[in-house]
Amino acid sequence: MSAINRSIAALFIILAIIACDQPVMAADQKAVLVTGASTGIGREIAETLARDGYFVYAGARKQKDLDALNAIENIQAVRLDVTIQAEIDAAVETVKQGGKGLHGLINNAGVFIGGPLIEIDIGEVQWLMDVNVYGVVRVTQAFAPMIIESKGRITTIGSISGILSGRFSGPYSMSKHAIEAYTDSLATEMAKFDVHVSVIEPGNYDSAIATTALARMSGDNYSNDNSYYAEELKEWLSRPWDRSDYKSPEEVAEAAVDAMFGDAPVRRYMVVPSEEEAGWTIDKAIQELVQLNEWQAYSYTREQLIEKLDAAMAPGEEAVE
Repeated sequence: MSAINRSIAALFIILAIIACDQPVMAADQKAVLVTGASTGIGREIAETLARDGYFVYAGARKQKDLDALNAIENIQAVRLDVTIQAEIDAAVETVKQGGKGLHGLINNAGVFIGGPLIEIDIGEVQWLMDVNVYGVVRVTQAFAPMIIESKGRITTIGSISGILSGRFSGPYSMSKHAIEAYTDSLATEMAKFDVHVSVIEPGNYDSAIATTALARMSGDNYSNDNSYYAEELKEWLSRPWDRSDYKSPEEVAEAAVDAMFGDAPVRRYMVVPSEEEAGWTIDKAIQELVQLNEWQAYSYTREQLIEKLDAAMAPGEEAVE
């Protein structure tokens, strides 16, 4: 082999090594849309996917957030308010024009409000549901054809509050409990298209959702001296709402990556920062099982319940239709 040929061969080897070091090549770069990507969990998910070499369409509402997202490699910001159909439709066109198709959708946009269920302003509850539930339905419907075409994946950021619920957290827990049912139904409907559907249920991680909620709940709709719960509400609203001392949500982003690209994605990803929070959630799920079983004509014995638990933990998952 001549010196020139050896040099050419060496150049091809170097180029091949460089190519292998890239996590995803531009030509086959898979795209994922993340809603509510301006801060917190959504931002962490978008940045993690982008660092891993995937292309991210990052939904946000404010121009400063769109500008900040556009400055990140592998991210294209998309103006997207999940309560505005026109913006959703425009986002669909943006993704189509991008030419990469759409492998995955992560419904992350969400808000929090709380308050006594017998007193809370119904307009506030409607707004909460419009974002946390109807927004998920709107966005998923709009992008479903692209996901079906790619045989891709859909995941929604729920919460352990979809299992747990307590004083003054009812409105938010209602919305996240709805996502549990939504996920199961959507999963059975999308299975025929080889589209995997999952829900990620985070515990308490650092995000801006609480401080944003506090600002909204400082109005007269929440601080009514005539409330049956006036003292309790004052105490509740005066507690620390800053979540910056909580763990950063990297673990939630890891779950999102697995839901989008893992070889064996699961239906539910509970991601919590401590064993204590895991215990709260599992204990509540077991308590509900016991309550369902204790007053009905066909109650199961403890041994029969254990058999059912063993069967549920066996490999594979049987859909309930």
